[in-house]
Amino acid sequence: MMPRLFTALELPERVRARLGLIRGPLAGARWVEPENFHITLRFAGDVDNRTADEFAGFLDDIAIEPFEIRISGLGAFGGRTPRVIWAGVEGDQLDVLQRAHERAARSAGLEPDSQTYRPHITLARLRGTRPDAVARFLGSRGALISEPFRVERFVLFSARPGSGGGPYVAEQAFGLGQGYGFEAEDAGA
Repeated sequence: MMPRLFTALELPERVRARLGLIRGPLAGARWVEPENFHITLRFAGDVDNRTADEFAGFLDDIAIEPFEIRISGLGAFGGRTPRVIWAGVEGDQLDVLQRAHERAARSAGLEPDSQTYRPHITLARLRGTRPDAVARFLGSRGALISEPFRVERFVLFSARPGSGGGPYVAEQAFGLGQGYGFEAEDAGA
């Protein structure tokens, strides 16, 4: 069976706990458990073991120094058919790190990611939820801004086959500031 892989940043416990407090009654919402909150960097999908090993090898070469990010704002993806409620993420080096992950994925033979990168934390997946209900829910939660927190590593996770959802398994962690290959100036896709 092929592993379903993605790379992501973990969140400190205090940030996960705060995001978990956003939950509330909303028809059609399936809330993500706080221990499964993460910031996806690159979804690899279902890959064979050789590709997974190559991807991990290229990830190990990423050379970006630790940096700070923070959670900022709430929103929904899907427009008139909302599919996801998310918390936004800000950080100067986050795009640099994501581009390095994209380059590592391509080097391992994965197809380019066709989506524009929008760093976020998925809080809930929606099915049949009315747009006006989502707008009211988000409006009732006010502006969300966390204290900055330091990113010192990223993780290669696997997801349950067929579901893509948690619980996720941390397959390998990579410390920032330790690689030697895909530096910031090389990270452009």
